[in-house]
Amino acid sequence: MRVKRRTWRALWTALKWLPVLAAAALLYIYIRPPSRAQPADIRVDASPERIERGQYLFTALADCDGCHSERDFSRLGGPVVSSGRGKGMVMPLEGLPGRIVASNITPDKETGIGSWTDGEKIRAIREGIGKDGRALFPLMPYEQYRSMADEDVQALVAYMNALPPVKNALPRTEVSFPASIWIKSNPAPVTHEVPTPDPDGGEIFGEYLATLANCEGCHTPAIGRNPDTSLRFAGGRIFATSFGTVASANITPDEATGIGSWTITQFLERMRQYRRYDAQAPPVAGPGDFTWMPWAAYSRLSDADLEALFLYVRSRTPVSNRVDIHPGRN
Repeated sequence: MRVKRRTWRALWTALKWLPVLAAAALLYIYIRPPSRAQPADIRVDASPERIERGQYLFTALADCDGCHSERDFSRLGGPVVSSGRGKGMVMPLEGLPGRIVASNITPDKETGIGSWTDGEKIRAIREGIGKDGRALFPLMPYEQYRSMADEDVQALVAYMNALPPVKNALPRTEVSFPASIWIKSNPAPVTHEVPTPDPDGGEIFGEYLATLANCEGCHTPAIGRNPDTSLRFAGGRIFATSFGTVASANITPDEATGIGSWTITQFLERMRQYRRYDAQAPPVAGPGDFTWMPWAAYSRLSDADLEALFLYVRSRTPVSNRVDIHPGRN
């Protein structure tokens, strides 16, 4: 009998501590820092060749312009305002968990990243950690940029360092709970050398390009905060803004609803279509023809890169998914 009493007393004591333990666990989850490493002690070489490659990455392939530069959304494709390149903006996408700000990434020391080391810039790009150690919101595709070759990320930083400083004070990103908690699990240190892939690698090189361009991120719908893996590259992700709403297209090789019937010539023509517009005055856009697809950026991709991208997307699993590109349009 005494043994039973002692057992119940011990159980009751343990149960009384459960709320305390649960509260301590929640507090740890709330205050814990994201996974992070010290930034590399590196000073990026600023050769003309490296800056040129960085410009290609910034303005075309990785489309850093798309979020970090001033854009004229009254025009088709939201062309970049050249005087506002890299100045940052509050993201206009609807449905985000709080106020998400694409930072001023010009070398301005007061409002940009002029006081950051090159190692801190590389860490932010590939690992998702800000200078202050916080986790960056993963609308910034650093999870994809982890695959960015060492040479490419240094070229990107070299170009960013060469941008004219723009004074543009922006508010801080404010992520709502519980998203403020789960984003801490997204950053991860890059602890190994990332070699440059072979440009003659066909669809393997195309995968590298598609990763840096975040094709899967935009062309795969989500279930909650996770991608719907059954619809990889099958389109249907909604992008709603105050300027208009659009859904991403199905770019799998499904012949009826994707690009399975396209030839390489058709693909190149479609990707280059924006080139025919005057860069300073593309057509006026309305809600019915609004696009979030960075046509202006991708129209400047090299023929070799476009061909590799085509080989890669054509190698994906065909998925039948008919997408209304402009949902709700009359």
